[in-house]
Amino acid sequence: MQEERHVLREALRSDLPAAHLGLGVTVIALIVIASFSGPRWTLIVAGSFTAWFVLALMVIRIGDGRGWDAIRRAYIATFGWGQWI
Repeated sequence: MQEERHVLREALRSDLPAAHLGLGVTVIALIVIASFSGPRWTLIVAGSFTAWFVLALMVIRIGDGRGWDAIRRAYIATFGWGQWI
């Protein structure tokens, strides 16, 4: 069972380059949304990502995260999905 969990953790693990890719895709998507539907939906989507980042940062800070490490971990938690593109 422990080996299965280890394999699953490794499959779901994200790193900083994947988060940068996720942020880049998000910015491109926001530009596309802004060009087709205007500022209202752009702000809604951007606000959703901002809220997710702030929530992740709060959870990490409540745990044991401090300083830049907490910000880096929240950034990876928010945009780390870029590894699946």
